Parts: sequence; C-alpha cells; structure tokens
Amino acid sequence: MAAAGGDRRMAAEGYASELGPVVGILAAAVVAVPLFRRMGLGSVLGYLAAGLAIGPFGLRVVTDPQAILHVAELGVVMFLFVIGLEMQPSRLWGLRRQIFGLGVAQVAVCGALLTGIIWLAGFSPAVAFVAAMGFVLSSTAIAMQVLDEQGETATPAGQRIVSILLLEDLAIVPLLALVALLGPAQAEGDRWLHVAIALGSLAALLAAGRWLLNPMFALLAAAGAREVMTGAALLVVLGAALAMELGGLSMAMGAFLAGVLLSESVFRHQLETDIEPFRGLLLGLFFMGVGMSLDLGVLVRDWPLIVVGVLVLMLAKAAGVYLVGRAFGAGGREALRRAAVLAQGGEFAFVLYAAAQAGSVIDARTGALLTAVIILSMALTPPAVLLAARLPRRAEPSLEGIDKADALEGEVLMIGFGRFAQVASQGLLARGIDLSIIESSTEMIRTAASFGFKVYYGDGTRLDVLRTSGAGRARAILVCVDNRQAADHIVTLAREEFPQAKLFVRSYDRGHSLDLIRQGVDYEIRETFESAMAMGAAALAGLGVPEEEAADLMRDIRRRDAARLDLQLCGGLQAGRDLMHGNRPVPGPLTAPRRKGRALNPEAEVAMREE
Repeated sequence: MAAAGGDRRMAAEGYASELGPVVGILAAAVVAVPLFRRMGLGSVLGYLAAGLAIGPFGLRVVTDPQAILHVAELGVVMFLFVIGLEMQPSRLWGLRRQIFGLGVAQVAVCGALLTGIIWLAGFSPAVAFVAAMGFVLSSTAIAMQVLDEQGETATPAGQRIVSILLLEDLAIVPLLALVALLGPAQAEGDRWLHVAIALGSLAALLAAGRWLLNPMFALLAAAGAREVMTGAALLVVLGAALAMELGGLSMAMGAFLAGVLLSESVFRHQLETDIEPFRGLLLGLFFMGVGMSLDLGVLVRDWPLIVVGVLVLMLAKAAGVYLVGRAFGAGGREALRRAAVLAQGGEFAFVLYAAAQAGSVIDARTGALLTAVIILSMALTPPAVLLAARLPRRAEPSLEGIDKADALEGEVLMIGFGRFAQVASQGLLARGIDLSIIESSTEMIRTAASFGFKVYYGDGTRLDVLRTSGAGRARAILVCVDNRQAADHIVTLAREEFPQAKLFVRSYDRGHSLDLIRQGVDYEIRETFESAMAMGAAALAGLGVPEEEAADLMRDIRRRDAARLDLQLCGGLQAGRDLMHGNRPVPGPLTAPRRKGRALNPEAEVAMREE
C-alpha cells in the first residue's frame, strides 16, 4: 500500500512538473495580451512580453524556449497555409500592378538599402543580406491591426499597404530557399541529389493538390463527419509541410503551396475556419517562444549597438518606403503614413533568422542581436504611427445637411451614385421600388440632392455601414462604385454576410468581369459595354447599313462576346481571340504596277524594247 501511495505521489508530482509550464504559459498570455491590446500595442507585443516574463531570463517558468519554438513553428506553418488560401490567382491578377510593381519595388529598394548599411557596419555580405531582408519583411499582424483600427483596410491607400504585405508574405518562400543556398557548401554530388529530391517532393505535392485534395474533401463533406473535416485540414497542412521538409525544403513552403492549391476550392472558407483556432494558438505560442529566447544578457551587454541598429534601420527603411511610395504616385501624407506603418521588422524575420542559424549562415550571438532589434522595432511602431497621425491633415468633409446611412429599409440597396448609378437607378425608381442609396462623396450627395435624389452618406466597404444601410434586409444590392478593389471588397462582404440579396455589380473591365463571375455574382456588366455597343450600332446606321443587317451584326457581336467570356473563364484572357473581329491587313493578290518600269542602263532599255 505504501509503495502504491508513493507511486501515486510520484505520478502526481510528474504531472505537476509537466503541467506547470503549460499553466504558466496560458496564464502569462491571458494576462499580457489583453493588457497590451488595451494599451494599443497589439497582441504580438503582448505575446512577446509574456514570453520574456516567464522565460529563462525572467521568472524561469520555462527554461527551454527552443523546445517551445520547435512545437510552435507549426503556428507559422499554419499561418502560411492561411496566407496561401488567400492567394487565389484571380485576386493576385486583380492586384498584380500593386503587388508585383509597388511591392517588388519596395522590397528591392529597402533590401538593397539595408543590406548596404549593415555591410558597411562590418558584417559579411551573406549576413548583411539575411539581416536586411528579415527587417524588410514588415509585421503583417501589426500593420493589419493599425489598418483595421483606423478603418482603412478597404480604402485605396489601405489596399496598397495590403498589397505590399502580400508580396512580403510571398517573399518569405524564396528567401528561405536562398538561406539554404547561403549555408556551408556541400559536395557536388550531394547538392544535385538534394536538388533532385526537392524537385521530386515539390512535383509530388503539386500532383496531390491537382488531383487528390478536392476529391478527398468532397468525399469527406458527403460523409457529413464534421470532426473528420477538421482532421483532414490538419492532415493537409502538416502532410504538405512534412513532404517539403523530407525533400530538404522548408515546412513553411509546403504549407503555403498547399494553401495556394486549395485557394480556388469550394472548401476554402471551411478549411480556413477549421485551421484558424490552431493557427492562432500556435502562432501566439511561437511569439511567446521568441520572447523567451530574447537574451537579456545580450541586450544589456550590447545595448548601444542594438539601440543604434533599431533607429538606423527603422529610419532607413522608412525613407525607402517613402521614396518608393512617392515614385509610384502616392501623395506626401499617404507615403509618410505608409512609412510609419511599415517601418518595423516583422514576425517572418524570426522564421528567417531561425533558418539562417540552423543553416550556419549567422551565429547565435548575431541571431540574438537581430532578434532584439526586430522586437524593439515592433514595439516602436505604435508610437511611430501615433506620431505620424499627429501631423496636420486635410479637413474632413463637412456633413452639414447630409444624413448618414442609419436604419435604412429599402428593398434595393445601391452603393455609389456616380454617372453609372444615376442611369441604372431610373428603371427601379420608375417602377416605384423602394431604393436606398449610399455614397461616400459629400460633393456627389449634394449634387444629387439638387436633382431630386435622396442619397445617404456611407462607406460601402465597411461592414457596419452595410448593416445600417439595410443590406441584411435588401432583396438586391447594386454595387456601382468606380473603384475595382472597393467593388471586390463589397462583393466579398455581401456574399458572406448577406446571402439573401442578389448581387448586381458594375465591372471595371473584362478581367474584372471574369473575377466577378468566378465569385458567383448574379449579374455583372462592364461599365462601357452597352454604350460602346450603342455607338457601334449608330455608326452602322449612319453609314447606310440596313437596320435589319445592323441588328444581326450586333446580335452576332453579343453572341461572340458571351462565347469568348466562357472560354476565358477556363483559358485566361487570351482565350477566344479568334472570335473577335480585327483590322490587321490581309495580304491580297498581286496587282499590276501603276507606273511603267524604267531601265537603269542602256542594255536593259534595249531588252525592254525587244519585249
């Protein structure tokens, strides 16, 4: 009996020793994260501070942060999977100029600028490059929090910042591959063997994503086992990560590719919902592990170098962001605010530096210095944004005499009231349909009022405004804004939050129409299509083409246009080109020259007379 009691006590002590760190981690997160969010510093810094408090340089609740980081890296893996799910080819195409123009320019300019500064500080070129590129990757968590709090996510300026963040999220994948190449050289045979294994793993993952994933999820959905769907989502993420790791590539790359392969799947939103709780918990644990790893001894010993590094790198990056923004047409205030929001290093720097240390590109002390610099730059971002916000700004538009959208109950909600919407509204108003109209331009609202229209002030890209505008009760929503990104954002909100309403959307161009069709809107029309068709018909009539023949021609053009759209949905914008009428010159039969040939010498003249 005594022996049994001793065994139970030993077991209880073992459980306590194992549960103690877990309870400490949860308690630190529960206390620190809400506190930091309340102070406006964000959850990421809360997790970092919590990890620092309970780590080996704090209360020593956890003495082995590397063990925590080894498990918590799965949070980064799931984070990249979710990012991959958002990378639909259609979305990337719509933001292509901003992502691959503005985003690439900013990463390249800031990367070159910071690499040069760090290299001049005495570091080797490889270390300078890795350190600089880690700092170039801004904190998605902090930047998105700032945009959300200010209600700027769906604005044109906010969309440009989001595009840059998307490009930086994409950049981590090739950067991780470059870090592997910068490591110690391998034998030539081993190198080619590793390349072959990596390519084989990549090909296997792409094949599985192309032919296996969607059928598997369809089969599981038909079975109706909710918990199995969650297990399948985890299997896809972790299986793809394991496949890439076995192939010598990064787990993060595997998860990202799996997300991209499923980005157009009908199960995308379900997968994101299933992964989100695990991603949030493990990513928070990853940040806590980073906080635990912050060596206070290094911070105390090298504080002058760290402080100077933070200030110099933040100012240099902010200058690069500002200059690129101005070069791409941003106003001074927008470029300055963008510089304040993106001046810090981000969470992907921890991933990049950890990979660089594992690959012997940087040593432990350099890694600790760089980690401290990144963490301090993240801590300084909220004050920098507040400072930028205190600068003088243009006066807000006066709403005197204008009603805000509040508790509207129209049968139809029209968003945007420019020239297009004014014409589109006529049929509805003539039929006596109860129409609620919202517009974000006060000048347009006042102009419309002078012509007898009642238009309410409201930003249709905000979910709260859509709710107060009656979108939840409307039978139809007409999206008539003249900004493609804003229209796409409204469509996404409407499809997810107001499925009872039919969606009629003004399209910017043909590519936009294809995107809207893929999103499942009820009706889309290019903003210039009908007017261009009418002008073509009028031109035919003016040139004397019989009315019936002109009508047949226009019907054929409509038929060809619809058929071309169907082909483009599958084959891209270049599909169906043969359905278009063109005006390229067609070589015809040879005709006799208008002028008689002239001899160039006496012998030729004699020969011509004989002929």
